Amino acid sequence: MNRLSSFLLAALAVFIHHSSAAPLKSERTVRLNQVRAEVATKFTEAEGLPSADVRWIEISEGVVAHTMMGSVRWDGSRWTPSEAIPPESAPNLGLLDETALELVGGKGAVRQVASGKDGALAVASESGLFLKSNGEWSKVYPGEGARSWSAADCRCAAFDSKGALWVGCPQGLGKLEAGKWTLYTGDDGLPYADFTCMAVSQDGSLWLGTRIGAIRFDGEVWEYRQGKRWLPGDEIRQIAIAEDGTAWFATDGGVGKIEKKPMSLYEKARFLEDEIDKYHRRTPFGYVLGVRLEKPGDKSKWHNSDSDNDGLWTSMYGAGECYAYAATGDSFHKERAKKAFEALRFLSVVTQGGEKPAPKGFPARSILPTSGWNPNAEHYTLEKDQREKEQGDSLWKVMHPRWPKSADGEWYWKCDTSSDELDGHYFFNAIYYDLAADTEEEKARVREVVLNTTDHLIEHDFTLVDWDGKPTRWAQFGPKQLNHDPMWWEERGLNSLSMLAYLAVAEHMSGAGKYAAAAKELVEKHSYAINLMVPKIHAGPGTGNHSDDEMAFMGFYNLIKYEKDPEVKALALGSFQRYWMLERPELNPLFNYMYAAVADGGTASPAFDGPSDVSPPQAAFEEAADSLVRFPADRFHWELRNSHRLDIKPITRGIRGRGRSGCRKVSGQVLPIDERFVGHWNHNPYTLDYGGNGMELADGAVYLLPYYMGLYYGYVAEE
Repeated sequence: MNRLSSFLLAALAVFIHHSSAAPLKSERTVRLNQVRAEVATKFTEAEGLPSADVRWIEISEGVVAHTMMGSVRWDGSRWTPSEAIPPESAPNLGLLDETALELVGGKGAVRQVASGKDGALAVASESGLFLKSNGEWSKVYPGEGARSWSAADCRCAAFDSKGALWVGCPQGLGKLEAGKWTLYTGDDGLPYADFTCMAVSQDGSLWLGTRIGAIRFDGEVWEYRQGKRWLPGDEIRQIAIAEDGTAWFATDGGVGKIEKKPMSLYEKARFLEDEIDKYHRRTPFGYVLGVRLEKPGDKSKWHNSDSDNDGLWTSMYGAGECYAYAATGDSFHKERAKKAFEALRFLSVVTQGGEKPAPKGFPARSILPTSGWNPNAEHYTLEKDQREKEQGDSLWKVMHPRWPKSADGEWYWKCDTSSDELDGHYFFNAIYYDLAADTEEEKARVREVVLNTTDHLIEHDFTLVDWDGKPTRWAQFGPKQLNHDPMWWEERGLNSLSMLAYLAVAEHMSGAGKYAAAAKELVEKHSYAINLMVPKIHAGPGTGNHSDDEMAFMGFYNLIKYEKDPEVKALALGSFQRYWMLERPELNPLFNYMYAAVADGGTASPAFDGPSDVSPPQAAFEEAADSLVRFPADRFHWELRNSHRLDIKPITRGIRGRGRSGCRKVSGQVLPIDERFVGHWNHNPYTLDYGGNGMELADGAVYLLPYYMGLYYGYVAEE
């Protein structure tokens, strides 16, 4: 046995029965028909309302909104003054006789009156819920099994097209159908219960207004719509639903409209591609990342800026273009993938020569033109570096300049490149090499970049060495640090995984034996294959640094695809299965597809159990497709609030204890992707509240990569 002991093989033997790059079997494909995207439109004084304080809205020869400064009608393109008179009290109050009004406590106590079939009437009032049936009035007390509600302070009521009565009160939402109640609380998925109104669509779905946002419920799925991504104001005063299902909202911040428009996943992708071309390309090389706006929600003026992760984000964007090209054969995507490669290649070229040359193979984090501001004289001073080390990170590197000049004097390049940057480069370069580099000349260009960096790492004891001759802060992969330095114990598993993945990619491209030999030494003498069995110190779902998750998935994907030693591959796949099971509640389409691409059809044999299938269940593909469908095309970073919700429960605080706690839904999953903000896939999906103010416009690469990857592997298809 040449690489691992017989004990380790007994502990875990994994056999992969298919090529990791093969398309998924057709029966695993999630096929989507008539995909519709939820689109929100917001109207305030800027769009023609006389006041944003909207008290009432109704469908009457168009949409009529009643504000504190007068009524207006929407003609499809603009708001015009209207002589319509706003109702002075609850809707349908005229349906009640004196007996009913006396029963409920008078007009002022009535919140909503609902009319149903065969003359049925329901009254939601301060004193409770009252129902008229067969000409008789009675007070109704919702109850289901052991649960019962007093129904005092009943907020709203409505009948649906089937004659079922829906009622909202502080205890929750109730449905009375055929004489039987069904009650919904936070434990049943109800997001919030401080109701103000309700309305029923012709398709039977229910819209609920609350003091903090609106809720849509179709009998199975709850959707919470809060914040300026969805509504101009959070306090919902009234809801009106058009025949086509479009919902109109009277709020304390204006009129809101939410409609579902036909938009395929590919159309959404092309929209986000166009947005990237308009706003998100920085420098002539086209690095892709988010931008800052001058006004909230206004794309007319924006500012690009560099980030520590220009290489990583552009890598993940470019990888998506590679999958798109392989899936569609469209040269549009080939050119975009090639542009991403050249941008990333330049990060390795710009560091060579100049005032502070880095060793060959060293990629910069980012670049800035020297014709602009000097970062070394402003934000990246020697004094700031020293304070960072003294007051924060004891391993922080003090170095100046942090932005050396290129040999031609045209660029500043940022040093101290990190391990996540390298993970992104290797992830993209391998995919570009296999799927988009069509000629040997193109492949040779990729191979040169990858081998230069890999040789650099090997020659410097598996560390990335900067222009100062010392390793960077984070890109340290050598056994001296990982196995023998207590400061690096948390990084041992992840960095061991990364290094083996880098070597596997280099060997795949070159066929050179020295890369396999280097990997063999790390496995046999330094236990790197054992190290990667615990790539992250978890304390349960949602814990630790979420950037590590993104990095680990890129590493596992490459290592399992390209590693030729079956024993190392077996260990990696078994480790990946356990990692993915912790990540699955996050509803992350990229993580689900990455895992499926290398694990579907595989089996594992743990030490004390029989062989087991490591394939993801079909539900994982459906969850990924649902996240892609629900992914908002609106990439503004708006404030979102969820900490007041009833359908959540806390999770264990992260092992590092840096505020990485959060909540998940009672279902065990995170909030759906359209109820949180996702800038990149390194975010904490268990976060509840997001403090955005609409001044940031994120790019769409976070959608493009999983969508195109799913398209390439056949995991998702549209009829």
